[in-house]
Amino acid sequence: MFKNRIEAGENLAEKLAALNLEKPYLLAIPRGGIVVAQPIAEKLGLSVGVLITRKIGHPLNPEVAIGAVMPDGTAVLDEAAAERLGLDDNRLSELVSEQYQEIKRRLIAYTGTERIANVSGKTIVLVDDGIATGYTIYAAVQWLKTLTPGKIIIAVPVAPPDVAANLSKQVDTVICPIQPYDFMAVGQYYQDFSQTSDQEVVDILTEVGN
Repeated sequence: MFKNRIEAGENLAEKLAALNLEKPYLLAIPRGGIVVAQPIAEKLGLSVGVLITRKIGHPLNPEVAIGAVMPDGTAVLDEAAAERLGLDDNRLSELVSEQYQEIKRRLIAYTGTERIANVSGKTIVLVDDGIATGYTIYAAVQWLKTLTPGKIIIAVPVAPPDVAANLSKQVDTVICPIQPYDFMAVGQYYQDFSQTSDQEVVDILTEVGN
């Protein structure tokens, strides 16, 4: 268990330092992933970029994931699950649009622009504070691959072992120190898993953002 996101980031920073990566590009998924990325950036002398994907949840139960929206507005959808839950194409389009608007809002709030960084040919280190279903990070990986990076490395403190194993087939390296078989929720593995605010994200990016 980690004391907080900062301690989790320090743990990941040690493991990433051992890889001796040459000028990697650090991308974090807000909000919590930005906090985890800060000590990584400080230890490795990197700046932090923002990659925002948004989970699509069922309107009546947002915790039930049916897909995710990528930074350019395209979506990865579990169409079978959506059909079982009674969501038609029009409602799905509305849900995708809502999350895309939130992606753009956050990009502007955090970075002042909707522009997405050029990562072609670069070694990407993608950071979050943990993985549950994996929808958002799967979407992030799929989208990153369209930008032709050199390598993709995922660094997260905790994830279910099956999700980590699936991700390891899609990227070059997965660093995930805690992979519990009895995984229930990311917050179980932090003493302090308090919500990160938009202002905290902005403050961190002011210090270590690119």
